[in-house]
Amino acid sequence: MGVSRRRGYSAGDSSTSSSAEKGKLENKKAKDSEALYYIQTAVADHIFPRISVATSAKEAWSILQKEYQGSANVRIIKLQTLRRDFENMKMKDSETIDEYYTKVRELVNQLKAYGEDIPEKRVVEKLLISVTEKYDPIVTTIEETKDITTLTVTELVGSLEAYEKRRSRREENSLENAFQFKLNMRSQNSNRKEENFKSTMGDKKKQNMRPCRICKRTNHLEKDCYFRGKPQCRNCKRFGHMEKDCRLKGNHQANCIEENNSSDQLLAVINYSTHATQ
Repeated sequence: MGVSRRRGYSAGDSSTSSSAEKGKLENKKAKDSEALYYIQTAVADHIFPRISVATSAKEAWSILQKEYQGSANVRIIKLQTLRRDFENMKMKDSETIDEYYTKVRELVNQLKAYGEDIPEKRVVEKLLISVTEKYDPIVTTIEETKDITTLTVTELVGSLEAYEKRRSRREENSLENAFQFKLNMRSQNSNRKEENFKSTMGDKKKQNMRPCRICKRTNHLEKDCYFRGKPQCRNCKRFGHMEKDCRLKGNHQANCIEENNSSDQLLAVINYSTHATQ
């Protein structure tokens, strides 16, 4: 970059009356130069130009302090803002414990940078009261079984993460079971629809099919009739034999004779009644 980082030192008093004082001054110059070098190498590249003109460590530190901490009033205002942010901070439903704790830790570090002392107990209490409702079971267990005054942040975060992982596994299993159940229901419904469709089509097919001209039935076409090409008895109306070979032929003739005799007798009675009245 445009400005090179170099070792600087305080101008000080270049004139000295003794070699001892001159040696002490040179020693101070060397230490100051080394301190300035460390400050220059510690800051980011985009910040370095602000302290590049400093010739001593104190001057460079003063520039950084004024720019980032400001005056006493500015520091108080920033500190109050950070305190308010810390008190109002709450975990979001979409966040994990690790993500939320990282945000809390960064805010705590900022508070400490402005001189605010944040004890570990306060961070533990903040985490316990600001996590989402799904952590209520583990929070209640911790509060009932642990000594909050001696509980470390590391232990608390570890317990919350373990609970989070167990809960996540259960939710995954429940989701998988629900998904499998939904697939089974879809499969059953699909089978039922297919069966209903086949049944409906079968009924429509039967309804739309004309009676066979051979056997008069409606469950097949004439070309598929079993009795197609077979003789039909005029006596019993059955297929497979002629009238002359019908086993019911004698009964049929007897019935015909009996019917004829009955007709003759009825005719005779009618004629007799007619003559008698004359």
